[in-house]
Amino acid sequence: MPGGRATGRLIRQEEDMEADSSATERAGFWAATGCAVLSLIYVVAQILEWQGLLGSAGGPSSVSTPAGMVVLLTPSLFLGAAFVIMMSALHQASVASKKVFSQAALSFAIIYATLISLVHFVQLTLVAPRLAAGDTRDIEVLLFVPYRSFLFAVDLLGYSMMSLSTLLAAFAVPAARGAPAARVFLLLNGALLPFLALQMFFPGLIAFAALWSVAFPAAAICLAGVFRQRLHATRRNADQPHRL
Repeated sequence: MPGGRATGRLIRQEEDMEADSSATERAGFWAATGCAVLSLIYVVAQILEWQGLLGSAGGPSSVSTPAGMVVLLTPSLFLGAAFVIMMSALHQASVASKKVFSQAALSFAIIYATLISLVHFVQLTLVAPRLAAGDTRDIEVLLFVPYRSFLFAVDLLGYSMMSLSTLLAAFAVPAARGAPAARVFLLLNGALLPFLALQMFFPGLIAFAALWSVAFPAAAICLAGVFRQRLHATRRNADQPHRL
């Protein structure tokens, strides 16, 4: 019967929408969890680096050893991809009226990932092996020297883009338990933008920018909670019989 076919189509459409939502929330949860774990690994590595426990002279202005580069930059390299996926899921989950913010946040996340992936891949695959071999001829411009090198400036630009991305994302977090906390930490990370962008001129701003080590992991943890809560809600709705 025509009515029965129409009803069947509506049910299939609802099931497809629920499946799409479930995929979004699941991807968002795992990406946010990855962001939290990778950023915390980086924070621990950075503390060890500043304490001189990874072979450097210690402090934020010291040049890393090849081993220190591997420990510091490997989680940062993967963080770029995880952050883009997290922002992509947030864009999909945000309500239509807030998608201008989530789209902009995703765009700046892609810029961030592109910049830091370039810097960290070059350091890990070219600079670190050459440093370990004691041969830095012809690659001096690629050396990662805090506050005195081209790629350090690019790295700061990348993290400035991440900060801007989280600032915009704060206005697109969908309603869920834990959403207010996620917005607070995203805004806090976004407020670090000037302390990141101006560090080449004022290295002392690192004291304020270091709050990233709290704000970003906390924001990622809160977003993981938001996605998980929404995923559970989607599953509960899927378990309920369709009303015709």
